[in-house]
Amino acid sequence: MTQLDTRVTLPAARGSLSESVLAVLDGRQTHTVAFPTPDHREDPQLALWLLYELCYRGFPGVAEELEWDPALLALRRSLEEEFEAILRSRFTPPEQVDDLAEDLFAYIEAFEGRSVARFVHRDADRDQVLRLLRVRSIYHLKESDHVSWLIPRLPTVPKAALMEVQFDEYGTGDPNRLHAHLFARGMAACGLDPTENAYVDEAPVEVLEQNNAMSLFGLHRRLRGAAIGHFAAFEASSSLPSRKVSQGLQRLGFPAEMIAYYDEHVEADAVHEQLAVRSIVVPLVEESPHLLEDVFLGAFTCMDLEDRFAERMLTEFGR
Repeated sequence: MTQLDTRVTLPAARGSLSESVLAVLDGRQTHTVAFPTPDHREDPQLALWLLYELCYRGFPGVAEELEWDPALLALRRSLEEEFEAILRSRFTPPEQVDDLAEDLFAYIEAFEGRSVARFVHRDADRDQVLRLLRVRSIYHLKESDHVSWLIPRLPTVPKAALMEVQFDEYGTGDPNRLHAHLFARGMAACGLDPTENAYVDEAPVEVLEQNNAMSLFGLHRRLRGAAIGHFAAFEASSSLPSRKVSQGLQRLGFPAEMIAYYDEHVEADAVHEQLAVRSIVVPLVEESPHLLEDVFLGAFTCMDLEDRFAERMLTEFGR
């Protein structure tokens, strides 16, 4: 593969730091060169996203050895420290937790933010929905992969429960039912490119932050509490929005394949939220009480970043 072909697979830089990382990935720059200071908020988030992607399926034409390159890992660690500090600075722990399951459900339900799903349900036009599908694809085409990092890090009871959820997420053994594949089929039916990461250049920084937070929590064993809290909040807050999006897609005449993706999540996530909280979070915290605060950190981060994404997109749409 030529250098030009390789470069096409990578997104455009958003500043001097992300440009330097891209230059290392496509071979234009040696990784021994010092990395520059980020230019602005989007620059370090894209750089971190690029480095995390090396831990998933990488990029065509980019050397697989770079996943464990010491210089890139050192940069990643620096960016992670800064990002984690930002996430923690936004979070205030609950004053008291008496019944973990009920209190966590109440904490998630009490979070009030703007709703993209409500907008799709009632008001969005076709072009606006297509825009949302394109930027959402950055997550949905690798759906649940960040959660799988947790499997070897959990004790017996929560591990078994997580495997039950993940078995559903990965299609119960049928590759055609794998949720990421369902989304890809829906995108193709809508005339969109189902190639993973095809629309990164369109993704606002809020999308990069959402994906980076999931990777940050999932890839660090010390943050397993935050990863499980994020997972629980995600599952507990997606069934009703999925129903609204499905109805909005039907209103606009979207293909059945795209509607089927959201219909799948209406029922599945209603079950998953109970498993996530009662069968994963509770036994994990019972065995490791010091993870309690991070569980709520993860739950808050999930909802806070979704609210920031909703604010960005609804403002873009003039709402």
